[in-house]
Amino acid sequence: MPETGDVAPDFTAPLANGDIDSFTLSDRLADEGPIVLAFFPGAFTGVCTTEMCTFQDRLSAFNDLDATVYGVSVDSPFSLNEFRDQNDLEFGLLSDFEKETIDDYDIRMDFDDLGVHGVAKRSVFVVDSDGEVAYSWVTDDPGVEPEYAEVEDAVADAS
Repeated sequence: MPETGDVAPDFTAPLANGDIDSFTLSDRLADEGPIVLAFFPGAFTGVCTTEMCTFQDRLSAFNDLDATVYGVSVDSPFSLNEFRDQNDLEFGLLSDFEKETIDDYDIRMDFDDLGVHGVAKRSVFVVDSDGEVAYSWVTDDPGVEPEYAEVEDAVADAS
């Protein structure tokens, strides 16, 4: 899994932003960096909804730092657009439907007791404009949310 100082794995994924566009990390860094990649296990679940809504509530702080926030999950882009609409999210959500990005970032997890396999561990990566990981946080406990102030501090340092 990428650590602070590593080059962030590049990826291309469908971007749910009301429409469905294509997103390539390396193409977006120059104009949108630093970029916050907030991986979450699944749309429409309790903690994931709380997390994405908290990023929405704090979005102005990220905007003030000229950073761009993206949520990332293995949900389809169509589901992610509905999730955005239902929660009034103003930032884009990336669909890792093929599960390639969670494998590249080494954050795949399973909920064996629920029969759910191949979802993202709750994790946050801040990628600076040069494509370097400026902050890395990963938890094995899907009930734990990131320290949002810590993410903001990392973005401020990467700006």
